[in-house]
Amino acid sequence: MKKCSRCNNRKAKRFCPALDESICSLCCGQVREKEVHCLTTCPFLSKHKSYQEKRIVEKRHVSQRLPASEEEDILKDERMAWLAFHIETPVKEFAKRNPSFNDREALLALDYARDKIEKSRALVLLPDETIKPQNDLGEAMYHMMERCRFEGRIIMIGKPLTYSQQEKLKVLDRIIGAVKHLARGNLEGRTYIQAVTERFARMKNLDQQKKVLTIT
Repeated sequence: MKKCSRCNNRKAKRFCPALDESICSLCCGQVREKEVHCLTTCPFLSKHKSYQEKRIVEKRHVSQRLPASEEEDILKDERMAWLAFHIETPVKEFAKRNPSFNDREALLALDYARDKIEKSRALVLLPDETIKPQNDLGEAMYHMMERCRFEGRIIMIGKPLTYSQQEKLKVLDRIIGAVKHLARGNLEGRTYIQAVTERFARMKNLDQQKKVLTIT
């Protein structure tokens, strides 16, 4: 049996239709839906999809409990809160368009965006395949973070407007922790999504009130 075309070390026991190459089971798991846009006809994708989602749900980037005190909450930092706002904006818009969208799907999208930020690698797409990401919401989050710039009330000379990889991961971890904390084991519900929707509604009302005060 020939060796894996990726690692060139282990035996190539699986044929990858997306790469059109034979790879080992370990490499298959490492690149699946991360570096490779897997074809829906792949038997290994359908076989392991539910297992991968379970691993994501159980994975703990941070504790499922929120910070014990407000001082420990990174979102009290205006700069970090601005980034979180941009990450959750697609969640609010996606939930508005999709009534069946739940907390589990939000968590999977957040993990997708986190994995892409952490590895800074794009999906490998086939030339004749429609260029569509495996997780539309996760892709939207990723691009929002890449475009996000912060301009505080007082612009300090030399203060960075962009966000570092570490800052993006830190805020994503905080939001992932919030999803798990609010869902309390019931990720099929919409507790987190409802919290996001209500928060954006409050922000909109406050913005309208400020405009009225300014006019009067």
